Amino acid sequence: MINRLTAAEITSKKHLNYINKPLSPIAALVMLTLSFSAQSTPELMRAKALDLQHLNDKNRVVDDVEFPVSEYLISEKLDGIRAYWNGTQLTTKSGKQIHAPHWFIKNLPAIALDGELWLQRGKFQALTQIVMDHVPNEQAWRSVKYMVFDLPASDLPFEQRYNTLVKLIETHSTVPNNVLYLVEHKRINEISILTQWLDIIVNNHGEGLMLQHINNYYVAGKTNKLLKLKQHQDAEAIIIAYEKGNGKYQGLMGSVWVKTANDKTFKIGTGFTEQQRKNPPPVGTTIQFRYNGYTDRGIPRFARFSRVRLSPDT
Repeated sequence: MINRLTAAEITSKKHLNYINKPLSPIAALVMLTLSFSAQSTPELMRAKALDLQHLNDKNRVVDDVEFPVSEYLISEKLDGIRAYWNGTQLTTKSGKQIHAPHWFIKNLPAIALDGELWLQRGKFQALTQIVMDHVPNEQAWRSVKYMVFDLPASDLPFEQRYNTLVKLIETHSTVPNNVLYLVEHKRINEISILTQWLDIIVNNHGEGLMLQHINNYYVAGKTNKLLKLKQHQDAEAIIIAYEKGNGKYQGLMGSVWVKTANDKTFKIGTGFTEQQRKNPPPVGTTIQFRYNGYTDRGIPRFARFSRVRLSPDT
C-alpha cells in the first residue's frame, strides 16, 4: 500500500514516510554494476521541465489533456552536485572523478547509484568549494551527504527500483561513517497539493520538485517520464560588460550585460551579494540566472543572477 500525501500533511510539513512495497533482491544489481565504467561520461537519465503555468487544480494542462499526477512518485529537487557511484568510484555527471576522502566512499555498496552530494538548502556554493577541490578537506566533507534517488543498473520500473533503494538505504544505515541517505518520494492525487508542496519548498529556500513516473525505466538522456518542476526557469549566459552602480550601489557594480547562446543581449542587476558587487565575476565568465518567461522580443523576464558556473558539473 503506497502512502499518499494529503493537503493536511503538506500544510503541517510532516516528515515524508517511505513507500511500503514488496522488495526485489538487490544482489542481482551487483553484477550489472560491474559493467559500468568511470572512465567515460556516465549515461545518466535527465529530466524535462514541467511548466507550472500549464497546470491547474483540475489536473489539466493547457491543451486540456489530463496530467496523471497520481502516477508519479515525487520528491524535493535538491540543489546539490550530481554524483554517480559506479560501485568503485564516485564521479560527476560529466565523468570527472570526485576526490572524496577514503572514509566517505569505502563503505558505499558495490551497486551503481545515482544521486546528489548535498549540504542543505541554500548552501550550493559552499558545497561546490568542498566537492570540486582535488585535495579533500576532511573536516568539511563530514557535512556532506550522498542523497541517492535511483539505481541506474536496475532493469525494473521506477516504483520497484525505489522500493529496492529503500531497502538498500535501510540496510546501509548501520555501517560506520554512513553518508548514504534516501531522497524520499511520495504520491499525491491532486495538482493543488503539488503546487502547495512546491510553494512550501521554495519558501524554505528549496529548488523545486522532481516527478518520476512509476513505470519509468532507467534510460540515458532526457525522458518525459522524469520531470522537474520549479517556480522559475534557469539559463546560462556570458558576461560581456558592466554598468556602474548608483545610489546605494555607488562605487560598486550595478549590473552586468550578458549574452546567451541564442545571441540575446540584456542586463542583469539583481541577485548579487554586496561582495559580488565589490568584486564582480570577470568579463567572459559564464553565469546561471533565473527568469520567468520571455518578453515579446524573446528576452528573459525578471532575469536575476543565480551563481557563477565554474564547470559543466556545477
